[in-house]
Amino acid sequence: MKSLVPDRMAAPFGNYSHGVAAGGMIVTSGQLGLAADGTVPDGVTAQAELCFANIHAILAEAGADLSHVLRFTAFVTRRDDMAAYMAVRDRWVRGLKVKPASTLLIVDGFTRPEFLVEVEAMALVPSSPN
Repeated sequence: MKSLVPDRMAAPFGNYSHGVAAGGMIVTSGQLGLAADGTVPDGVTAQAELCFANIHAILAEAGADLSHVLRFTAFVTRRDDMAAYMAVRDRWVRGLKVKPASTLLIVDGFTRPEFLVEVEAMALVPSSPN
């Protein structure tokens, strides 16, 4: 297994990796709208952009990109934020030939009240050219 913890992201909150590559798969921990400097922007749109940027950085650590994502799972705290989250997701996957599977859940909250969205991904490790 390989731990995936990009330097350009805020450190994990605890004793875990932002992502792990193993057995041909990449899984990410849930990514919150947290900037590298520890700030949390207002609004679900800005936070979702950071979630996807962080997932992109984790995938890059394993030599992958969004075209290797099989599934996104997202959590938002307000039903009213569903459309804004989906608009961000749709921008990030716009050019992909095959769109990842996606699940969106409404939850009561996260570890800190300012967090409005969390996104995790499951991807394939790109195969090496022969």
